[in-house]
Amino acid sequence: MRAILGFVFALLAAVVSLVSAQDLGAALQLLPKCAVGCLVDGITHSACANNLTASCICTNMPLQEQISWCVTANCTITQALGMLSATKTTRPKMTDLSLRCFRTATKNITDTTCGVPFRSRGETYDTTSIVLAVISSSIVVLRLCFKVLVTRSLSSDDYVVFFLMLVGVPSVVITHYGTTPNGLGRDLWTLSPEQITNFLYYFYFMAILYFIQVMLVKLCLLLFYLRIFPSKTVRHLLWGTVVIDVLFGIIFVCVAIFQCSPISFFWQNWDGEHKGKCLDINAIAWANAAISIALDLWMLVIPLAQLKTLRLHWKRKIGVVLMFCVGTFVTIVSIIRLHALVTFAKSNDPTWDNFPVSLWSTVEINVGIMCTCMPTIRLLLTRLFPILSGGTNSGKSNYHNSGNGDAPSGKLNISRNRTLGNLSGSMSDHANELASSLAAKPPAKPPGIIRHKTYAVHYDDDEARLVQMRDLDRHGRRNNQTEEWT
Repeated sequence: MRAILGFVFALLAAVVSLVSAQDLGAALQLLPKCAVGCLVDGITHSACANNLTASCICTNMPLQEQISWCVTANCTITQALGMLSATKTTRPKMTDLSLRCFRTATKNITDTTCGVPFRSRGETYDTTSIVLAVISSSIVVLRLCFKVLVTRSLSSDDYVVFFLMLVGVPSVVITHYGTTPNGLGRDLWTLSPEQITNFLYYFYFMAILYFIQVMLVKLCLLLFYLRIFPSKTVRHLLWGTVVIDVLFGIIFVCVAIFQCSPISFFWQNWDGEHKGKCLDINAIAWANAAISIALDLWMLVIPLAQLKTLRLHWKRKIGVVLMFCVGTFVTIVSIIRLHALVTFAKSNDPTWDNFPVSLWSTVEINVGIMCTCMPTIRLLLTRLFPILSGGTNSGKSNYHNSGNGDAPSGKLNISRNRTLGNLSGSMSDHANELASSLAAKPPAKPPGIIRHKTYAVHYDDDEARLVQMRDLDRHGRRNNQTEEWT
């Protein structure tokens, strides 16, 4: 049997109302037999025996404790619900989800009985969820359009982020039509039994979707890292992390699905009339949050550890560092969410205290989606605003015909043609013209040795070109140089 304490004040409020109408006998006849003895005995031996008023009841804690233990021992939750229905008076409709709430729900019910205003913050969460979903989905669509229309190629992380966006759609729908209308962000004792059952039903599916989304956000980032890091050692670490992330997601999704036996016991166990068993939902949530934070920190260490050897202009290097460090915000949000989970585990009012957990979970997922799209968005912005690229490429070389010192000398300029993904330059045209001139009109003295240099600079046509993490490959060469001596 679950907590009955909250119904004690509903019972007392009803009796106070009827007593004020000088109808105590009628009040006792309407109450279930299991509660009559508790009520009579409690009031008789309390300071409110000669002052049966709401103010006395609201401040008499010993009376509350005595009746609550008695009702708990003698009544079921169903009987308590029937008691509330029979009294037909203004009262809270309350039941709790955990035995820990049994002794501490008195204050909550006292608030309702004694006129504390109705609280609700479900609409705030609903609005936040929709706004963040629209922003993150818009960024994903922008990313995919840029990749399809401009670079004309999609990578594995693009497909993952698209699937991640699709998984987020039912989360928003369930929030808007499921959890919020059925009590999320409201005090538990203001809900009907049907709302409590429905809330738990929708919350069950939200937990499963959350575990899937956490896995996909990390997988998307890992696949991006695999495209930009050429080092075999780093790639082995990344593939190992991919395996851990996928297993992490699969295990927790399965645990979330089968945490109760039968499964329906998850949203039916609150009334104490159904048989089944469940794992500790708080322990599951804590374990998931702790492992997720550890993976976030590990995935942050991998790129930052490689940046010390990155050969970039300092402005661009700072930009890359900031881009990766934005991921720390997701980790911070995860830590805040873990703290909210700890608070929720001790809650006396689960539907009210679930609000910060749900809010930070939504922020965590949507900000994570935005972070996975940052490289592409940065590439798009540098295309639109070249000044944001943070560096310039220019070249200048001196040509000198040496021998006895009388040969002509001059400067050779690089011609630069910048397209979507390549930069080409030639330094041989001037040399060829000079060689032709020398052949047509031989110099008075031998020209000596003439050296021709040709440079070719190549850039990859994707985010790797922007981030330029391939510079970390100590054996690679971004500049191909050939020399010809004549």
